[in-house]
Amino acid sequence: MIDGARPDAGDLTLSAARPKAAHPRVRLEGVGKDFVDKKGATLTVLESIDLTVEEGEFVAIVGPSGCGKSTLLRHISGLMPPTRGSVFVDGALVTEPPPDVGFMFQRDTLLPWASVYDNIRVGLQLNGTPQDAFEPRIGQLLDLLGLKAFRDFLPSSLSGGMRQRVALGRLLAYAPALYLMDEPFGALDAMTKMAMGRELLRIWSLEHKSVIFVTHDIEEAVGLSDRVIVMSAHPGRIKSDYRIDLPRPRDFREVRLLPRFRDLCETIWRDIGLE
Repeated sequence: MIDGARPDAGDLTLSAARPKAAHPRVRLEGVGKDFVDKKGATLTVLESIDLTVEEGEFVAIVGPSGCGKSTLLRHISGLMPPTRGSVFVDGALVTEPPPDVGFMFQRDTLLPWASVYDNIRVGLQLNGTPQDAFEPRIGQLLDLLGLKAFRDFLPSSLSGGMRQRVALGRLLAYAPALYLMDEPFGALDAMTKMAMGRELLRIWSLEHKSVIFVTHDIEEAVGLSDRVIVMSAHPGRIKSDYRIDLPRPRDFREVRLLPRFRDLCETIWRDIGLE
């Protein structure tokens, strides 16, 4: 646990430790971000962020609205430079978008004129997959995501949940080492969100890629992740770092029935409520 975390969270430890790579997948050192408005006034959004994410680790970030969660992902992705501090991905200082990082937003960014098949194909084109491998890989992803019958449909013909599946398929086709996910299921109804959470857990259990997942949903964060990072109100700082000791593999629905799940959610809710 980091400095400033709640004392009653000290027993939240991972059930099994993973071997460490030569470098953490992500490391942030003293990261801060200021924005300046039209009148020249400075607003500090992030301050003194120190965070490490190991290879294969699933980390969720929660906190009050406006605490800089999305800004933090943009720093890691190289889309926005911090005002202070340093961001490293695989030991390399981030000064531009790293080559092995994928970003999934709350609203899908599908090409409206392209079919489901062609939208997923974009990920393979970006990662340099040979063209003769496109068909088998896309077919595999369509099966995996339950989209085989919709391969030739345009995004306008799909439900919101199905569009998010296509966006996830494109990200999986790109196959980054690091997944940055900014409330990807936030706009979905409860049943679709549950289905997407189960799908993401199933895929993660097969690939064990590093994931940083921003959400406002505490139950979603606890159900999915190895760690839950709680951020304070602005300027955003890391207030607590909870290690989630629920057993894996997990079923995203059934894990919610465990007393330990409820205890973890209640502890994190209390922590955020103090803000």
